[in-house]
Amino acid sequence: MSWAICRKFAPTARNYTASKLLSQVGLRVSEARGLDLDDIKWDLGRFGKLHVRHGKGARGLGPRERMVPLINGADRTRRWFIEDVWGQFDDDHTRPGAPLFPSERKNADGSTRRVGDDALRNGLKDAAKAHLPGWGKKLRPHVLRHFCASQLYGNGLDLLAIQEVLRHSWIATTMRYIHVQQTRVEDAWVAGMERAAKRLEGPV
Repeated sequence: MSWAICRKFAPTARNYTASKLLSQVGLRVSEARGLDLDDIKWDLGRFGKLHVRHGKGARGLGPRERMVPLINGADRTRRWFIEDVWGQFDDDHTRPGAPLFPSERKNADGSTRRVGDDALRNGLKDAAKAHLPGWGKKLRPHVLRHFCASQLYGNGLDLLAIQEVLRHSWIATTMRYIHVQQTRVEDAWVAGMERAAKRLEGPV
Protein backbone atom coordinates (compact mmCIF):
# COMPACT_ATOMS: atom_id res chain seq x y z
CA MET A 1 0.00 0.00 0.00
CA SER A 2 1.43 3.39 -0.97
CA TRP A 3 1.94 6.22 1.54
CA ALA A 4 -0.62 8.36 -0.34
CA ILE A 5 -3.28 5.69 0.14
CA CYS A 6 -2.34 5.32 3.81
CA ARG A 7 -2.68 9.06 4.36
CA LYS A 8 -6.11 9.00 2.77
CA PHE A 9 -7.22 5.87 4.62
CA ALA A 10 -6.22 6.96 8.12
CA PRO A 11 -8.22 10.23 8.26
CA THR A 12 -11.23 8.51 6.69
CA ALA A 13 -11.05 5.68 9.23
CA ARG A 14 -10.65 8.25 12.02
CA ASN A 15 -13.75 10.15 10.92
CA TYR A 16 -15.69 6.90 10.61
CA THR A 17 -14.64 5.78 14.09
CA ALA A 18 -15.55 9.13 15.65
CA SER A 19 -18.96 9.08 13.97
CA LYS A 20 -19.53 5.52 15.16
CA LEU A 21 -18.71 6.63 18.69
CA LEU A 22 -21.36 9.35 18.45
CA SER A 23 -23.94 6.85 17.23
CA GLN A 24 -23.00 4.08 19.68
CA VAL A 25 -22.74 5.93 22.99
CA GLY A 26 -24.07 9.38 22.13
CA LEU A 27 -20.99 11.53 22.56
CA ARG A 28 -20.92 15.08 21.26
CA VAL A 29 -18.29 16.04 18.68
CA SER A 30 -16.42 18.21 21.20
CA GLU A 31 -16.42 15.35 23.70
CA ALA A 32 -15.09 12.86 21.15
CA ARG A 33 -12.30 15.09 19.85
CA GLY A 34 -11.21 15.88 23.41
CA LEU A 35 -10.50 12.23 24.24
CA ASP A 36 -6.95 11.03 24.81
CA LEU A 37 -5.76 7.46 24.34
CA ASP A 38 -5.44 7.25 28.13
CA ASP A 39 -9.13 8.11 28.50
CA ILE A 40 -10.03 4.59 27.40
CA LYS A 41 -10.18 2.55 30.60
CA TRP A 42 -10.28 -1.03 29.37
CA ASP A 43 -10.14 -2.41 32.92
CA LEU A 44 -13.36 -0.72 34.09
CA GLY A 45 -16.70 -2.51 33.82
CA ARG A 46 -17.54 -5.41 31.53
CA PHE A 47 -16.73 -3.60 28.27
CA GLY A 48 -14.35 -0.84 29.32
CA LYS A 49 -15.25 2.82 29.78
CA LEU A 50 -14.46 6.23 28.33
CA HIS A 51 -13.39 8.99 30.66
CA VAL A 52 -15.12 12.00 29.09
CA ARG A 53 -13.31 14.93 30.65
CA HIS A 54 -14.81 17.69 28.52
CA GLY A 55 -18.53 17.02 28.84
CA LYS A 56 -21.03 19.80 28.35
CA GLY A 57 -21.80 21.68 31.57
CA ALA A 58 -25.38 22.34 32.64
CA ARG A 59 -26.64 25.94 32.41
CA GLY A 60 -23.33 27.41 31.37
CA LEU A 61 -21.28 25.75 34.11
CA GLY A 62 -17.86 24.34 33.36
CA PRO A 63 -17.20 20.94 31.76
CA ARG A 64 -18.72 17.94 33.53
CA GLU A 65 -16.77 14.71 33.61
CA ARG A 66 -18.41 11.32 33.24
CA MET A 67 -17.57 7.69 32.62
CA VAL A 68 -19.29 6.22 29.56
CA PRO A 69 -19.41 2.42 29.20
CA LEU A 70 -18.23 1.10 25.82
CA ILE A 71 -21.51 -0.64 25.09
CA ASN A 72 -23.34 -1.11 21.79
CA GLY A 73 -20.22 -2.32 19.98
CA ALA A 74 -18.14 0.75 20.88
CA ASP A 75 -15.45 -1.45 22.45
CA ARG A 76 -14.86 -3.38 19.22
CA THR A 77 -14.76 -0.22 17.08
CA ARG A 78 -12.27 1.39 19.46
CA ARG A 79 -9.96 -1.64 19.48
CA TRP A 80 -9.95 -1.83 15.69
CA PHE A 81 -9.07 1.84 15.34
CA ILE A 82 -6.30 1.77 17.94
CA GLU A 83 -4.74 -1.50 16.80
CA ASP A 84 -5.04 -1.08 13.02
CA VAL A 85 -5.28 2.65 12.27
CA TRP A 86 -3.95 4.91 15.02
CA GLY A 87 -0.30 4.12 14.36
CA GLN A 88 -0.59 5.46 10.80
CA PHE A 89 -0.70 8.98 12.25
CA ASP A 90 2.92 8.50 13.32
CA ASP A 91 2.66 9.54 16.96
CA ASP A 92 3.96 8.04 20.20
CA HIS A 93 1.16 6.17 21.97
CA THR A 94 3.01 6.46 25.29
CA ARG A 95 3.10 10.26 25.11
CA PRO A 96 0.95 11.89 27.82
CA GLY A 97 -1.97 13.64 26.18
CA ALA A 98 -1.74 11.69 22.92
CA PRO A 99 -5.15 12.25 21.29
CA LEU A 100 -7.47 9.36 20.51
CA PHE A 101 -8.41 11.11 17.26
CA PRO A 102 -5.25 12.68 15.81
CA SER A 103 -4.97 15.27 13.08
CA GLU A 104 -2.77 14.86 10.02
CA ARG A 105 -0.93 17.99 11.18
CA LYS A 106 1.98 18.13 13.60
CA ASN A 107 2.89 20.34 16.53
CA ALA A 108 6.20 22.20 16.58
CA ASP A 109 7.79 19.36 18.58
CA GLY A 110 6.74 16.78 15.99
CA SER A 111 3.88 15.32 17.99
CA THR A 112 0.47 14.90 16.38
CA ARG A 113 -2.20 17.55 16.86
CA ARG A 114 -5.72 16.79 17.96
CA VAL A 115 -8.32 16.65 15.18
CA GLY A 116 -10.63 19.67 14.95
CA ASP A 117 -14.42 19.74 15.20
CA ASP A 118 -14.72 20.87 11.59
CA ALA A 119 -12.73 17.90 10.28
CA LEU A 120 -15.07 15.45 12.01
CA ARG A 121 -18.19 17.32 10.94
CA ASN A 122 -17.00 17.58 7.34
CA GLY A 123 -16.00 13.92 7.34
CA LEU A 124 -19.53 12.93 8.34
CA LYS A 125 -21.05 15.28 5.76
CA ASP A 126 -18.85 13.94 2.97
CA ALA A 127 -19.60 10.33 3.89
CA ALA A 128 -23.34 11.02 3.97
CA LYS A 129 -23.16 12.76 0.61
CA ALA A 130 -21.29 9.82 -0.92
CA HIS A 131 -23.20 6.93 0.64
CA LEU A 132 -26.54 8.35 1.83
CA PRO A 133 -27.55 10.92 -0.80
CA GLY A 134 -30.89 11.65 0.83
CA TRP A 135 -29.14 12.53 4.09
CA GLY A 136 -26.34 14.69 2.71
CA LYS A 137 -27.54 17.90 4.37
CA LYS A 138 -29.47 16.35 7.26
CA LEU A 139 -27.01 13.91 8.84
CA ARG A 140 -25.23 16.04 11.43
CA PRO A 141 -23.42 14.86 14.57
CA HIS A 142 -26.37 15.76 16.80
CA VAL A 143 -28.62 13.48 14.72
CA LEU A 144 -26.32 10.61 15.70
CA ARG A 145 -27.01 11.34 19.38
CA HIS A 146 -30.72 10.97 18.68
CA PHE A 147 -30.02 7.76 16.75
CA CYS A 148 -28.02 6.43 19.70
CA ALA A 149 -30.82 7.12 22.18
CA SER A 150 -33.42 5.52 19.90
CA GLN A 151 -31.27 2.47 19.25
CA LEU A 152 -30.47 1.91 22.92
CA TYR A 153 -34.16 2.25 23.79
CA GLY A 154 -35.13 -0.16 21.03
CA ASN A 155 -32.60 -2.65 22.38
CA GLY A 156 -34.22 -2.58 25.81
CA LEU A 157 -32.20 0.01 27.76
CA ASP A 158 -34.45 1.95 30.13
CA LEU A 159 -34.80 5.72 30.06
CA LEU A 160 -32.76 6.33 33.22
CA ALA A 161 -29.83 4.35 31.83
CA ILE A 162 -30.00 6.24 28.53
CA GLN A 163 -30.15 9.53 30.44
CA GLU A 164 -26.95 8.52 32.24
CA VAL A 165 -25.18 7.58 28.99
CA LEU A 166 -26.10 10.89 27.31
CA ARG A 167 -25.64 12.83 30.55
CA HIS A 168 -28.88 14.77 30.34
CA SER A 169 -29.92 16.76 33.39
CA TRP A 170 -33.60 15.99 32.83
CA ILE A 171 -35.34 12.77 31.82
CA ALA A 172 -37.71 14.84 29.68
CA THR A 173 -34.75 15.79 27.47
CA THR A 174 -33.86 12.12 27.02
CA MET A 175 -37.45 11.33 26.05
CA ARG A 176 -37.28 13.92 23.26
CA TYR A 177 -34.23 12.16 21.86
CA ILE A 178 -36.02 8.85 21.43
CA HIS A 179 -37.81 8.24 18.15
CA VAL A 180 -39.67 4.94 18.06
CA GLN A 181 -40.76 2.99 15.01
CA GLN A 182 -44.33 3.51 13.89
CA THR A 183 -45.13 -0.14 14.62
CA ARG A 184 -43.84 -0.05 18.20
CA VAL A 185 -47.29 0.19 19.80
CA GLU A 186 -48.57 -2.70 17.69
CA ASP A 187 -45.44 -4.76 18.41
CA ALA A 188 -45.78 -4.14 22.15
CA TRP A 189 -49.44 -5.13 21.99
CA VAL A 190 -48.67 -8.43 20.24
CA ALA A 191 -45.86 -9.18 22.70
CA GLY A 192 -48.19 -8.48 25.62
CA MET A 193 -50.88 -10.76 24.21
CA GLU A 194 -48.33 -13.54 23.74
CA ARG A 195 -47.18 -13.21 27.36
CA ALA A 196 -50.78 -13.27 28.57
CA ALA A 197 -51.50 -16.38 26.49
CA LYS A 198 -48.54 -18.19 28.00
CA ARG A 199 -49.72 -17.34 31.52
CA LEU A 200 -53.18 -18.74 30.73
CA GLU A 201 -51.68 -21.96 29.45
CA GLY A 202 -50.26 -22.65 32.87
CA PRO A 203 -47.55 -25.19 33.62
CA VAL A 204 -47.06 -27.86 30.98
